Amino acid sequence: MSGKNFLEKLLDGVDVEWLPLGDLTTYEQPTKYLVATKIYSDEFETPVLTAGKTFVLGYTDEVDGIYKASESPVIIFDDFTTANKWVDFDFKVKSSAMKMITSSDEGKVLLKYIYYWLNTLPSDFVDGDHKRQWIGNYTSKKVPIPCPDNPKKSLEIQAEIVRILDSFTELTAELTAELTARKKQYNYYRDQLLSFEEGEVEWKTLGEVAIIGTGSHDTQDAIANGEYVFYARGRDPLRLNEFDFDETAIITAGDGAGVGKVFHYVQGKYALHQRAYRIVPGATMNPRFVYHWIKSKFYAYIQKASVSSSVTSLRRPMFLNFPMPVPSIAEQDRIVAILDKFDALTESLTEGLPREIELRQKQYAYYRDVLFNFPKPEAALATSA
Repeated sequence: MSGKNFLEKLLDGVDVEWLPLGDLTTYEQPTKYLVATKIYSDEFETPVLTAGKTFVLGYTDEVDGIYKASESPVIIFDDFTTANKWVDFDFKVKSSAMKMITSSDEGKVLLKYIYYWLNTLPSDFVDGDHKRQWIGNYTSKKVPIPCPDNPKKSLEIQAEIVRILDSFTELTAELTAELTARKKQYNYYRDQLLSFEEGEVEWKTLGEVAIIGTGSHDTQDAIANGEYVFYARGRDPLRLNEFDFDETAIITAGDGAGVGKVFHYVQGKYALHQRAYRIVPGATMNPRFVYHWIKSKFYAYIQKASVSSSVTSLRRPMFLNFPMPVPSIAEQDRIVAILDKFDALTESLTEGLPREIELRQKQYAYYRDVLFNFPKPEAALATSA
């Protein structure tokens, strides 16, 4: 059954009225729920929410001024970025730059129905724009309400849409929780496997067991559909029609996003930015062992070695002097075989849990858009004609 036919069957011929969001919801500034302390710990119980992508800033032990969303769920709407979240757990907030949205009448419109509809809207946020969005923009947006003159029927349709979309979000949440658990397990075993007692292995520097070098290209050299991968300064590789190297190497950016944290493992032909580094292990090293070791230990190493609290740019001596254990090749191979299996499960976008989560999110987005593809009012049709 097509998406259109599915929605027609769900509506069963009832009328749909488009009503202003401001008429269907009420809002509250979270001033009463602001956290006083700056001390957060995972050992504390109450989440502290903040506007923006971070969302859960940490956890507080404060017991007063907690919003009981476990009893009355809300939509948290970021005034400045228009990001929104469904919250059904108790919380405090760090910032007042948000709205707490509730339904003005749950007997006519379900709040979670509003939440799912909100996420079908393209963002009107303009990068660099710093104005509050809710009052001036979002309250006037029109929400499709099926048969508003028959609240019972309307709620049944709304509830069915919510039920279907909940099933997708719950599955994604389960997969995400599973991924989190597997990552914790992975980190534990990785730390165990990459811990060596004094005298157990020979220690050298990375400069002694690998070639360290940079590329020659600039970001502006990138071509949209180039033949070869071009590792530059960002997290995501670019493309070029020429290559610099044909080898097995570990690549990382010398500055920019993810500096000291993001590493790429490459086999074959690739191009390299002039501020990106290539690490080419020698014959005594399994390249994947070097990759796992660097990915696990390098960031802590440069943080400790740096004169400042945060490292914004890497230098060649940082790589040359990085301590490197050199167990036997057989032991390196054993460690790599174990860590590669965990890596595929927790990191791979072509296999494992991240890929499954991505597919479920796409499936959710597809059905969300189908279920809210209501017939537009005549005024809207005339405007778009």
